[in-house]
Amino acid sequence: MKHPLSLTWELDSLFEGGSASPEFELFLNELVRDIEKLHKEVLVAEVPTDEETTKPLDEIIELLQSCSGRIVLAAEFAICLGAQNQQDKGAVRLSGKVAGLSARLQGIRSEFDNVLRQTTDEVWALWMARPEIAPLSFVLTESRDLAREKMSPELESMALELAVDGYHGWSEHYETIVGSIAIPFEDKVLSAGQAFNKLDDPDPKVREVMFRKWEEAWGGVADFCADALNHLGGFRLKLYKGRGWEDVLKDPLSINRMSHETLNVMWEVIGNSKPVLVSYLERKAKLLGMESLGWADVEAPIGKSSGKIPYDQAAADIVTQFRKFSPKMADFAEHAFNSNWIEVEDRPGKRPGGFCVSFPERKESRIFMTYSGTPSSVSTLAHELGHAYHSYLLDDQPVFNQNYAMNVAETASTFAEVIVADAQVKAASSAEEKLALLEAKIQNSVAFFMNIHARFLFETRFYEKRKEGLVHAEELSALMEEAQKEAYCGVLSEYHPHFWASKLHFYATEVPFYNFPYTVGYMFSTGLYRLALQEGATFADKYDDLLRDTGVMTLEALVAKHLGADLTQPDFWQGAADLISADIAEFLEMTKELA
Repeated sequence: MKHPLSLTWELDSLFEGGSASPEFELFLNELVRDIEKLHKEVLVAEVPTDEETTKPLDEIIELLQSCSGRIVLAAEFAICLGAQNQQDKGAVRLSGKVAGLSARLQGIRSEFDNVLRQTTDEVWALWMARPEIAPLSFVLTESRDLAREKMSPELESMALELAVDGYHGWSEHYETIVGSIAIPFEDKVLSAGQAFNKLDDPDPKVREVMFRKWEEAWGGVADFCADALNHLGGFRLKLYKGRGWEDVLKDPLSINRMSHETLNVMWEVIGNSKPVLVSYLERKAKLLGMESLGWADVEAPIGKSSGKIPYDQAAADIVTQFRKFSPKMADFAEHAFNSNWIEVEDRPGKRPGGFCVSFPERKESRIFMTYSGTPSSVSTLAHELGHAYHSYLLDDQPVFNQNYAMNVAETASTFAEVIVADAQVKAASSAEEKLALLEAKIQNSVAFFMNIHARFLFETRFYEKRKEGLVHAEELSALMEEAQKEAYCGVLSEYHPHFWASKLHFYATEVPFYNFPYTVGYMFSTGLYRLALQEGATFADKYDDLLRDTGVMTLEALVAKHLGADLTQPDFWQGAADLISADIAEFLEMTKELA
């Protein structure tokens, strides 16, 4: 691996010139022409009446896939531009243009889905059995079934077009709000992304001061955030009503290709496992010299800081740990580092958080974060590399089959995290180092079992109240704090009422309920890791095969095929929870003399 590594990513190989790129402009113009060509072909497409009349539709399916892949490339490129510099007005303009094209393409896809919807079951079976189409049969059948549950194609197309300046517009407005956040700290003015990294500082005084400033900053824009959240929620509820969907979870569960039964069983197992997490949080409070933890203390490191982990060292460590599980995964990560696919520089103007975007058309990915040198930052880096590896395994699949759900996406990322975290714990050179690394690992359990659960509870209750009318900022804060107290079993002394305003995920329009899939992915990945420990080196190939099927199966079918397990029963989930409980038991044993 090259040294030193670049702290900034390279985007010019995608389109040279950033938001003013002539190359990108030409690319969009060609995409516009192909989308219009596609629309003309869909308008004259006829519902097939036998196997032979399905064949003329092959060209439409091929062009649909091509346009879909290019839309992803354009949208993700615009996201990268806006994330690296929130003051880039050109990026905002491009995002709006691409959103319009995306809505146009989705509308055309909706019209084509009407052809699928009207095809008889007999002809459909013959169509899906054709060798040219069979690889796409899961995705096409999924589209056909969903089309039968939606409004008419005309109304769906209108909703998609109105969403550009309505639904998606409110999400973009939230991005503008985030870009305006400026938090004074010591002798600097920090962006939201920079300030967020201070919330898990080893120094309790720094955490305390920053948490107060953080709450104050988001309280100052709470009314604007409430406007955005209410209108996003209102749009979804109106759309669901038009489709005749009463359950607000129907859409996110469908998108995540999983059942209500599976989700309920997972939360039940988690609920039964929370007492051991409460014991951990109570012990941590004692170790930090506190009666109980406040919100800003939950992710505080235990013990004295061993100093910042240089980025190059973190990269080398991640590659080393990946290699112990899978040489293929390690080689991929090394390629990502050497190719400057990763943006980690700590500078003003960047958006908060981290993400990975993939470009199927170019067989490349990009990772965005602000690296702070903490164990948490190393975990985030491994997490995003897991996403990128998942996309890499699907590079040779048809575009339609690369569209895997968020829950399995979070499986690959959190699996990558646990590989690194567990290896670091086992390789610790001292009891003090082992304790610090083990505690950092357990923090993920708290995040997915409690923090994400609080988000899920909040959003579920928000939608129920939103059905009755607008929900004001003060009510949103009350709902948030109530959900946090329930999810954390009342163990904290202080909560984060304005979390709903500060968390980008509540405002994302790609998927509704941008919360429970994280916990599903975490539990799924932990269950996979338990099996990997049992099976040994041969599991890496099985893991890759499972990830390759994530775009063409429901979650339940995926696990049944590759693992022989039933996710609607508690056994698999309980196995994951037991592995997590074992970590906490070890932590409690190691610290019983220290508290």
